[in-house]
Amino acid sequence: MSLSNFPFKVVLKINQSGLKLFLFLAAIMIITSCKDKTSGTMTESELLAKAEAIHDRVITIDTHCDIDLRNFTDSINYTQDVSAQVNLPKMKAGGLDVPWFIVYTGQDSLNDEGYAKAYDNAMAKFDAIHRLVNDYAPDQIELALTSDDVRQINEAGKKAAMIGIENGYPIGLDISNVKKFYDLGARYMSLAHNGHSQLSDSNTGEEDGYLHNGLSELGKQVIEEMNKYGMLIDISHPSKEAIRQMIELSKAPVIASHSSARTLCDHSRNLDDEQLEWVKNNGGVVQTVAFQAYVNKEKSDARSEKLNEIQSQLADSLDVRWFSSFREFRNSDMTQEERNAWFPQYMRIRDMANKMAEENEDFPPQVNVSDFVDHIDYLVDKIGLKHVGISSDFDGGGGVEGWSDASETMNVTVELVKRGYSEDEIAALWGGNLLRALDEAQAIAKSLQSE
Repeated sequence: MSLSNFPFKVVLKINQSGLKLFLFLAAIMIITSCKDKTSGTMTESELLAKAEAIHDRVITIDTHCDIDLRNFTDSINYTQDVSAQVNLPKMKAGGLDVPWFIVYTGQDSLNDEGYAKAYDNAMAKFDAIHRLVNDYAPDQIELALTSDDVRQINEAGKKAAMIGIENGYPIGLDISNVKKFYDLGARYMSLAHNGHSQLSDSNTGEEDGYLHNGLSELGKQVIEEMNKYGMLIDISHPSKEAIRQMIELSKAPVIASHSSARTLCDHSRNLDDEQLEWVKNNGGVVQTVAFQAYVNKEKSDARSEKLNEIQSQLADSLDVRWFSSFREFRNSDMTQEERNAWFPQYMRIRDMANKMAEENEDFPPQVNVSDFVDHIDYLVDKIGLKHVGISSDFDGGGGVEGWSDASETMNVTVELVKRGYSEDEIAALWGGNLLRALDEAQAIAKSLQSE
């Protein structure tokens, strides 16, 4: 509707109250005309067809996929549909184009022995990822180091692997390891995980207290070094004060590689509104994470309570030490080797318990894709679409009903289409925003190196 459709003499005769009503209705029509309303009128099959077409055209990037070294051997690797939530067959089935494989090291002692073990662990994971792209499946997946690499690899019909570091602990006290890790392909790094590192306080300090009151002096130097080489700073695990200091110090955009909105789910791993504003002003990106406990705490807690009963029983029957929470696990007396050996057993027991839960119709419901996209909606409304992205934390505890592994990746796109997001917006959420941040970080690094 527009004024041009009305006879001019009729418009002139509208009284004041009628004019107000007319202007109100016109404003509503203008506002709603800016949104994609077609999804509300499509049949389910039409909506699915639209989502499939969009999903096929956009580049889908998941910024956090953990790895298990046992799936990176000559005989067992990602060319097969191994039990991992992410592998090449699942990626192809779900249309996941770019997984960021994670060089994760659990926090241990802040001493030379701890640093040496952490470094060895990190190098083993770098080597595993390189074997995948160079030896096991070079015809299917390549390592990407820039946004141009991602696009070129995608156009060639292959998957693109990228590398992120979860926990800067393996750096030890040798700042030259930042450049070494960058040269090995790392394009983002968090400075802490669950527990304080030598570089930064962790979000776990909300319960356990803090060590550095944010960043250590070495941590501040590492931020400068990451800026110098174009490695994105990941704020997903550090403490709030550490995050504030990182953003204050960084000359480049930061990312939260796998975090959601704390207003919707009050967990220390999520970002509150003040932190979100920091990221927005920095030009960074929050990669919304599909981790049940970070998406909907009430639903997750209700289900977890029942699942923990089953898991405890399974652990007992399998003679596996069990913990009622990750906090209990984190504070246990297990060595790093014991923790590394325990985690695959945890994943096995978790999968067995989930299967048993699925067979019980009265079991508390799972957190699902709709709950997950609620966080995307909130973040888009709060800080703007260009600052929002998508991540799973697959093989590190992540996954929701409907996006339980890489084979179900398209379901996220379906939910976005249902909610009226356009193709351009979906492309930005699925990776465009993240690549923009990487481009800016690398451009800033080039400038810093030329000084």
